[in-house]
Amino acid sequence: MGSNYKKLGGYIRQIDTRNSDARLGEDNLYGISVTKEFIISHANLVGVTFDRYKVVAPRQFAYIPDTSRRGDKIAISLNTFGEDIIVSSICSVFEIIDEDELLPEYLMLWFMRPEFDRYARFMSNGSAREVFDWDSMCGVELPVPSLPEQRKIVHDYKVITDRIELLRKMNENLESFLSARFSQLRANATSRDKTTLETLISFGNGKSRPSSVGCIPVYGGNGILSYTDCSNAENVVIIGRVGAYCGSVYIEESSCWVSDNAIVAKSKISADEYFDYFLLKWFNLYDYHVGTGQQLLTQGILNSLECPSFHVDEIEAFNQESKPVFSRINAHKREIEMLTELSSILLSRLSH
Repeated sequence: MGSNYKKLGGYIRQIDTRNSDARLGEDNLYGISVTKEFIISHANLVGVTFDRYKVVAPRQFAYIPDTSRRGDKIAISLNTFGEDIIVSSICSVFEIIDEDELLPEYLMLWFMRPEFDRYARFMSNGSAREVFDWDSMCGVELPVPSLPEQRKIVHDYKVITDRIELLRKMNENLESFLSARFSQLRANATSRDKTTLETLISFGNGKSRPSSVGCIPVYGGNGILSYTDCSNAENVVIIGRVGAYCGSVYIEESSCWVSDNAIVAKSKISADEYFDYFLLKWFNLYDYHVGTGQQLLTQGILNSLECPSFHVDEIEAFNQESKPVFSRINAHKREIEMLTELSSILLSRLSH
């Protein structure tokens, strides 16, 4: 370690404040995700009392010491809500002793580094379950630059992440605009005779994911899985075929590889796929899956789904309207990819 590295234990202290008066309830209960965010808890709370839950005050941290069931990530987050929340009693809660020496936001950036996750997993111990205990947390070593330098690093990272969030919101709004336009188109066609998707779209299963590495996206049921150097589709809609993400819908205008966990959809009417994308999303395809233990969506199911008879000129007009909108969406996605890489570089430089 560099000479400017310090043990974290000298800067933090453990907190064990319980919600003994039950002033905080279900609306204040959060879990911690491996993406290092506090998330609304979806636990079954019937008959639960909240007096044993731990309180996490603003600017305090909470983490789950048990690392054995969370892959390569450790679930840890900083309370930035500006109000108290509660978490499970299995969590460890701590705070910075003196924020004039170490900023919580700077420390959170250190926790977000993949190197920290690898360290935490390596240092976890136990037989029945592996635990990154409080002593291990205190043993973490990190560089502690001057307070102005910490503030600058936090500011620079926030500028990047705020821009990413803005671009994502813009894309949501652009897609919502087109979704509303599609809803109008569908409403105008509701009184017409019905047809099936088989008359509009051809479907085919994907193929096993290649092992090669490149820059072409590989799609599964949960979107992009990895990148390869070959493709088996271009300008298509991708539908999740199996598992929890069965029925998820994605559009890819460039070359891609569609894995065997997904179905490829291609228009029989138009060279563009925007209409198909919104039509398939409208169906909420998960509702049509078969199977309980392993959800499954088949080409046969998709082919038989009924929809209004849309006119060819309506489909083409919608696609033409969508093309420039998706051009903006894709430009935003490229910028997001660049900014995400930039944020990773910034985090990697914290150790220098």
